[in-house]
Amino acid sequence: MRKIDFLLDKYAQSHQNHTNKLIHWICIPVILFTITGLMTMIPFPGTDKHWILNWSGLVIIFVSIYYASVSFSIMLGFLPVFIFFLFLNSAFRNYFESMGISYFVILVTAFVIAWIGQFVGHHIEGKRPSFLDDLQFLLIGPAWLLHFIYKAVGLPY
Repeated sequence: MRKIDFLLDKYAQSHQNHTNKLIHWICIPVILFTITGLMTMIPFPGTDKHWILNWSGLVIIFVSIYYASVSFSIMLGFLPVFIFFLFLNSAFRNYFESMGISYFVILVTAFVIAWIGQFVGHHIEGKRPSFLDDLQFLLIGPAWLLHFIYKAVGLPY
């Protein structure tokens, strides 16, 4: 069995309830988006609010290496998502800051609400989140969603 199949199967064990799955389809992308945005706000040497040259961009490289180690196809699927998140966060940050609204507060609020949603979903499921047993599952959650998209369009993962 391939490593990605093993990890997705193990992750799926605590994600059987329809409501929990639906919550994950909403909350996981929000969490990824907010983490991407929050990391862009950490000052990065030699840049000033650059949309790709920032801590988030650096972490995306390491996350991509991890995804490539379990499924090159999954990694290829995430690269455009991550790049889109970086670009969109930059645009939103500029927009909200031009209006005098703290984009940081918006991101933190969305992040907290999304995590509350995740835990509500697991309460409904009656099973604890997979990442509490193995932190690797923080990265498998997004791959689990992407593998459903791959299956729907007939792409191998």
